[in-house]
Amino acid sequence: MLKYSSVSSLLSGWERGGEMAKTGQLGCEAAVGSLTPAKKKEYKVSNRLHEGKRPLYAISFNFIDARYYDVFATVGGNRVTVYRCLEQGLIAVLQAYVDEDKDESFYTLSWACDLDGTPLLVAGGSNGIIRVINAGTEKIHKVSFVGHGDSVNEIRTQPLKPSLVVSASKDESVRLWNVHTGICILIFAGAGGHRNEVLSVDFHPSDIYRIASCGMDNTVKIWSMKEFWTYVEKSFTWTDLPSKFPTKYVQFPVFIASVHSNYVDCTRWLGDFVLSKSVDNEIVLWEPKTKEQSPGEGAVDILQKYPVPECDIWFIKFSCDFHYNAAAIGNREGKIYVWELQSSPPVLIARLAHAQCKSPIRQTALSFDGSTILSCCEDGSIWRWDVVQS
Repeated sequence: MLKYSSVSSLLSGWERGGEMAKTGQLGCEAAVGSLTPAKKKEYKVSNRLHEGKRPLYAISFNFIDARYYDVFATVGGNRVTVYRCLEQGLIAVLQAYVDEDKDESFYTLSWACDLDGTPLLVAGGSNGIIRVINAGTEKIHKVSFVGHGDSVNEIRTQPLKPSLVVSASKDESVRLWNVHTGICILIFAGAGGHRNEVLSVDFHPSDIYRIASCGMDNTVKIWSMKEFWTYVEKSFTWTDLPSKFPTKYVQFPVFIASVHSNYVDCTRWLGDFVLSKSVDNEIVLWEPKTKEQSPGEGAVDILQKYPVPECDIWFIKFSCDFHYNAAAIGNREGKIYVWELQSSPPVLIARLAHAQCKSPIRQTALSFDGSTILSCCEDGSIWRWDVVQS
C-alpha cells in the first residue's frame, strides 16, 4: 500500500554514515536542515473554524478509504467531529459525536474500517475507554474497548489490516485491538516495557509484525508480534465473549533506543527508519541497527535532524502525507514547519504563520498529496492552509 522506493534511493546518499557503523563506531554527523524555506511551495490560509473553548488535541484525514480522502476528524473535550474539505477552501461539517461522559477529554483519534469496509473512527482520551464510532451510521460501533488503566494518549491503525488498531496509554502499556470483534489481542508491557506514560505508537508500513512506541521514559521501543501472530488471526474468528479471549503479554521489545534525553511524544516509521521528536525543537530521523542474537540491544545511527523552533512543550505531534514526502509540525506559537522528509540534507518546504494564529498547535494533518495542511490548536481553532497553484 505504501511505497518506499524513494527512501531506499536516499539510503545510498546516507551509506557514508553507515560505513562507520559496521566497524562499531556509529555514523558521522547527522545532516541538519536549514531553517531558510526553499519556497518550493507556497501555502495560504483558506479557512479557519472555531469549535469552542476546549483544546483540540488531534486532527486526522482518512487515508484508509480512497472514497474519503478529503474527510477529516478532530477531537477535543468529549466531542469527535467529522468534516469534509471542499473546493475553494470550504469545510463542511458532516457529523459530530458527543460522549455520554461530559468529563471525558479525547486526546487522540484514528480512522479504521470494519471487515465490510464500513468507515470507523476510534477515539480515546482521559478516561481510558476507547470508543469506536461507525462513521456511516453515526452510532457507537458494537463495544467500547475497556482495559487501559489510565488515559489513552495515541491510537494508530494498521494500514495493511485496517481493522487492527494499537493504543498507547498513561498506564505504561501499548495494546493491540481488533475493531471487528472488540478483542484486546496483545498487551506490550512488563519487564522490558515502558517505565512511564506511553505517548505515541506507530505500525511499520510494510512489516506487519512491527510497531514502535515512545514515551515519558525518554525511550523509543520497537516490538515484534511475529511469534504472537496466531493470536491476531484467532481474534478474527473468535465467537465467545471478547473478555474470554486469551490476551497475551509481550514483555520484551526487540529494540530499545535512547535517542532523546527527555519525553518522546511522537514517533513514526519512515520505511525502516524512525522519525521521533522530543521537547528540544527538532524531529530526528534515525536507523535502528538491531542485533539478531541479542534482542533489545543494538545501536542507533542518527541520519537527519529537522529543526522546529519554539517546539519545546510536550504533546505536539507531527503528521505526514500518504507517501511520506513531507512532514508538517506546529509549535507553541501557532506556526507550522513543513519539511521535505526524503531529501538529504532536509529541505524546509515552507514556514506557515498567520497573525491571528498564536495558540499552540497540538497536531497537524496533511492531505493525501500534501496540497492541504490542517492544524488544530489549544484555543479550539482549526486552520486550513492550501497550496497556492503557481
